Amino acid sequence: MLTGIEEVDWASLGHAYGPADDVPALLRGLVSADPGEREAALDGMYGAVHHQGDVYDSTLACIPFLLELVADPAVQDRGCLVELLTSIGGIELDDEDADLDGAGGFDPGDPESLPAANFAMASAAIAAGADVFLGLVDDPDAEVRLAAPVALASLHPDPARVLTLLRERLEREPDTEVRLALVAAVGRIGLRHSSLAAETVDRLDLLARTAREPGLRLAALAQLARCAPGRIPDDVVRRVTELLEEIRTAPRTGPEEGASGSGSGRMPVTLVGQVRELLEEHVAGRRTPWTEELLRTLHAALDDRVDDRIALIVAQLRSPDPGQRTDAVWLCGGLVRLWRGRYEEVVRLVGAQLADPDARLREAATSFLERLFELAGPAADALAGALAGGAGRSGGRFGRDGMLLALARTGDARAVPALARALEAPGEVRRELLYAVDGLGPAAAGLAPLLRLRLAGIELDEDLYDRASPLLHALAAVRGVEALPEVLRVLRGAPEHRRAWVRESAARTLGAFGPAAREAVPELRGLLRAEQVAVVAAAARALWAVEGDAGAAVPALERWLRSGASTTDRCAAAQALGAIGPAAAGAAPALAAGLCARDLWERVRCAVALWRVTGETGRTLPVLLAAWEENRHARVAVAECLAEMGPAAAASARLPVLTELTRRRRHNAREGASGSHDVHHDEKLLTLCRAALARMEHGGF
Repeated sequence: MLTGIEEVDWASLGHAYGPADDVPALLRGLVSADPGEREAALDGMYGAVHHQGDVYDSTLACIPFLLELVADPAVQDRGCLVELLTSIGGIELDDEDADLDGAGGFDPGDPESLPAANFAMASAAIAAGADVFLGLVDDPDAEVRLAAPVALASLHPDPARVLTLLRERLEREPDTEVRLALVAAVGRIGLRHSSLAAETVDRLDLLARTAREPGLRLAALAQLARCAPGRIPDDVVRRVTELLEEIRTAPRTGPEEGASGSGSGRMPVTLVGQVRELLEEHVAGRRTPWTEELLRTLHAALDDRVDDRIALIVAQLRSPDPGQRTDAVWLCGGLVRLWRGRYEEVVRLVGAQLADPDARLREAATSFLERLFELAGPAADALAGALAGGAGRSGGRFGRDGMLLALARTGDARAVPALARALEAPGEVRRELLYAVDGLGPAAAGLAPLLRLRLAGIELDEDLYDRASPLLHALAAVRGVEALPEVLRVLRGAPEHRRAWVRESAARTLGAFGPAAREAVPELRGLLRAEQVAVVAAAARALWAVEGDAGAAVPALERWLRSGASTTDRCAAAQALGAIGPAAAGAAPALAAGLCARDLWERVRCAVALWRVTGETGRTLPVLLAAWEENRHARVAVAECLAEMGPAAAASARLPVLTELTRRRRHNAREGASGSHDVHHDEKLLTLCRAALARMEHGGF
């Protein structure tokens, strides 16, 4: 075993952390009799030799030895090694629509193509030895059989042969999850090889209609949807719902599936071990945990068929099985994040899960609802009831705090008493709760004394910004002017560390207090000479709000437009001038110069500000509409200005606004990435577009 390993000059090779002279020990660790040593060695392979999916020269040198280990039935955990080889093979498993029948390549003379060369050589090396995977489809170890189909579908150079083998094995494979893996591999071949697509689709269609097991029919239907979206049946919602019910009520035929791990009780000391235990925890106690992945695959294939996807989720949320309902909640997150739709019933049903005894289901529901902001309105009664009934007493992200955050972000006044109790209790208050106060309106005014007391107790040390900024934000939201002495204390006593950030936050709060903060005018005037534009901008806006005199504020901002300031600085100055409005008209020439800036955001900020200080549309509107088309992330700022312009913008702005309102996909949707405020920002865009259209057509909101 591992013959020839000493003949490789490992020290001359490299991996993510330097010379690869430790790789022989890792390879030997993969065949250790000790499970802990095997796990540590596998962790080292992923952590260094195949770090974040990279392929190094040492990775290439490992391939023959890994193939040797996979072929040896005496080696344990070979399923993990098959997965490692599949990953090293360089095939992105998410890039499932790539047709690999054509030829590709790289330029060996181009240093920039070296990473691509390594991936290509890894793929070729594994493909050359991929016959080893053919013998694994009937291996006695179910974990090996589970990993083999995707390896064959991704790496074997003869997909037609593989397709035949997969179909034959499917007829006699005894393990449910392996059968599902075989179907997924068939679908992968259909996606990756156009010459086999028709044959594959026909086979999947037949399986989806005639397979004896409901899980197999569901798997085939999901793969059919991926390979041939045009052949998705019109009654897909009914069929899937019936299959899920059939799966749920099927009699048990063996040990409970989804049981929790091996029961060793060993704490994971590696990343691989931690991931394994998290996965085991996720499926613990579930009979059919594999339905989650099948439904995720089906939803991805349905793509923009939002109404069908909503109907599927609604059906799942009404299932008696808490596992199916949990899966539905997680699927909700991806759907709502990417697509606009009528989610009232979905949200109401998710809210109903807050009363379920299953902790994982409650956590999933809470996590989903707290990202919805105003869209969580249909669940407000459920959230308020759960808080009043003592649900989530443990606090924490997915307990009381998460439910309270979700309720507060809907703007529901019933969140105020719970926020008051959180402020009265000892310990830190979750930051997001304090930032959510600004959505509660006048009902939150009673929080001011508690916020003031909290702010008064903060030490003026290096952690001041982290602790004070959320409180300052909340005080600004409730116009808690009685806290003026405490705000001035923070402003005057800010330490050197993050002093500018503290001053900016404090100035914003003082501006929210308006004329009642006149005592702060000397400090605010002093901040106009600060070296950071964010501080100057906040102080200028506060002075305008407190005094109503732009005499000192406008020149202080103008100098940031005319100096050699950065783009970020000019944007901040322009926004502050726009907030001052017509009283800043003297800065119009400096703002007009920004309409021709190279940076899109500088053009947008200056155009919006110029409109607000002069009311001019001739030069500003073309800039805003060009930015609308150039960068979708600018649309919220542009729509806000168009709503202010009203009839003055109607002639040229009506079409883009109408078009935006007809789009199903959210303007800021990103595959594989999301932010906590993405849905909120898109819903804000829609609200602004409706307001802009109303003003264009009727001259009023």
